[in-house]
Amino acid sequence: MIIERATADDLDTLLALRQEASWWLTTLGTDQWQRPYPADRLLSTIEAGVVFMVRDSESTAATITLTSKAEEGLWTDQELQEVSCFVNKLIVARTHAGQNLGGRLLSWAGDRAYLSGAAWLRLDAWTTNKPLQRYYLRHGFDYVRTVTEGEAVNGGPRVSGWLGQRPTRLAFDHELADLT
Repeated sequence: MIIERATADDLDTLLALRQEASWWLTTLGTDQWQRPYPADRLLSTIEAGVVFMVRDSESTAATITLTSKAEEGLWTDQELQEVSCFVNKLIVARTHAGQNLGGRLLSWAGDRAYLSGAAWLRLDAWTTNKPLQRYYLRHGFDYVRTVTEGEAVNGGPRVSGWLGQRPTRLAFDHELADLT
């Protein structure tokens, strides 16, 4: 498998991955990602160079967005003073589920964040997606807090988010060798 930056040519593939994930998420009992994601917004993140694709010889296996920009309304001014990288839209294709690809991508993201000088790898999860929250806790993230509708910090427009973070570190993990 290889990991590389997404290009505009990947837009349809990314939208299809998200749609597949939204269907699968309903089987977990969560309403996460039930609204279609705006293609123009996704394209802007691709063009910013923060969306990555994981591919094997036959297909797209996963995607992850890794950025230094926090989503508005989630993190406090004090937290934003700490250099951090943020994981968004981590999706593993159902054809590649059960291979610890998500965990390996989180290690890869932590490695990149560390090398960029970030102290924290942070993320937010859908508040109704309890299995995903437990997944992140199993992968070393500490629960920070849940921001609910009307409680967004820094005046940001935000419905809700379960916040997690873990310190960045180099991932000297043999499993990452095939993701570079």
